[in-house]
Amino acid sequence: MGTTHLSDDDRHLASFGYKQELNRTLGAFSTFATGFAFISILTGMFLLFGFVYGSGGPASIWAWITAAVGQLLFAFSFAELSVRYPLAGSVYNWTKHVARKSVAWMAGVFMILALVVSSATVGLTMQLILPAISPVFWIYGDGSGPLDASINGVILASIMLAMTTAISLMGAKIRAFVNNVGVVVELVATVVLIVAFLLNSKRGPQVAFETNGTEANFSSGYFGALLVCLLLGLLVMWGFDTAGSLGEETINPRKTSPRAIIRALLASGIFGALLILTAVMSVDDIKDPNISAEGLAYVVQSVLGDTLGNMMLVCAAIAVFICAMANQTGAVNMMFAMARDNALPGSGRLSHVAARAKTPVFPPILVLVVGVVILLVNISQPQIILVVSSNAIIFAMLSYILVAGGFSIARLRGRWQEPEKGYFNLGRKLGLVVSISAVIWAVLMVINVAWPRQEIYNPVEPFHWYLQWGGVIVPIAATVLMVVGYLVQRKKIGIRAEHASVPITSPAAPTSRADLNEVS
Repeated sequence: MGTTHLSDDDRHLASFGYKQELNRTLGAFSTFATGFAFISILTGMFLLFGFVYGSGGPASIWAWITAAVGQLLFAFSFAELSVRYPLAGSVYNWTKHVARKSVAWMAGVFMILALVVSSATVGLTMQLILPAISPVFWIYGDGSGPLDASINGVILASIMLAMTTAISLMGAKIRAFVNNVGVVVELVATVVLIVAFLLNSKRGPQVAFETNGTEANFSSGYFGALLVCLLLGLLVMWGFDTAGSLGEETINPRKTSPRAIIRALLASGIFGALLILTAVMSVDDIKDPNISAEGLAYVVQSVLGDTLGNMMLVCAAIAVFICAMANQTGAVNMMFAMARDNALPGSGRLSHVAARAKTPVFPPILVLVVGVVILLVNISQPQIILVVSSNAIIFAMLSYILVAGGFSIARLRGRWQEPEKGYFNLGRKLGLVVSISAVIWAVLMVINVAWPRQEIYNPVEPFHWYLQWGGVIVPIAATVLMVVGYLVQRKKIGIRAEHASVPITSPAAPTSRADLNEVS
């Protein structure tokens, strides 16, 4: 008669009703690296720096800092939740244990939508980087045709998504190795850029108070400019919960995941602020229209020259690649977590784990297929892809609101049990203040991002009212469809037999009524 030996991590997982299926090999750096790679400040900077600079000038750095502080509220709350519930699926499983299953389902699906869209659209950043390095990356056209850039961008992004899918299917070890190497490259490149910009600085840090007269473009003055500039920080600084979503692949996740979540966001916030500041300190003319027109790629090459500039662009391309891979990892883990609870259509296939690689098989392929379909829209309708990608932020923030809102209510009703001594914990009073503040922050930011600004949702002709209102229409339509989807699926929800563990008594076993699957 055989005997099953479980590690403490596996035993804790079993207390939630799940057996260990994923490969638990990730250490502290790998978990941090996934969160940092998802945020990927270089990807966001190369994508949106020009737009934000044109909207707010050098002083737009304060919008970045504000966004970092606001998102840190979520990081602290998520760190607490990852101690108690170190499970795949982060926001879905966290919400499931502090709120109703219906709320958790909505949080999970909102996040899946955000992650799948982001996995695809982040690859379009390659079009801003690779052709600037060499014309060999013009696979279609040469940039002279009206559709050359959009078609070539789709090709580059699709190739990248196919590569990240292949790596994902190889398992956690190989994926972590590629990700770790990429994060080291991005960290080193970011530091090199900051130092190089400092060495070439033309002015002091007081430039951070220069607005370039952008307040004249907004009826509410520079406050209006800052609201638009917040988009950079919001677009970049989300997804740090992915470090917690790796709880079933991480060694000692109750200690590792909270630190990884907070460190990933802190590192991104600090390095991002320094990069913005030193970049504007180094340019010859802070009113150069090319800065807003061509973005950070122009600043890098004009300040550092072609050789060093191209080296930094190569590093930026690597950062984009690992960012896309981290997005896909988050989407895969979320789908797997929900599917093993039979919460999604086709849950049997979506929750299937390859015996050898110990990784889900179908979710990465689904992300690839859906991602390419989304990208194809960019060929003839780049305005629509802009609306879709902007809504990814809204979906993510709505998911975060459901998590932090459920967490706050659980604390107010006395349904939250503080973890044992030695684990990350804000305490009952401070934790409640932080989670409620996070909800307020996110609600304000959803309103800000969804606001029907033409310069965001419909910046060039043809102008259509439904594009300008895309930040309102798409989330409402998605919510209605999700409610219908939940009503269809809700009676089927429950841990699938092939993923269930043998019942094990654990002192850290779930305690809330939601944990006992008693709510709907």
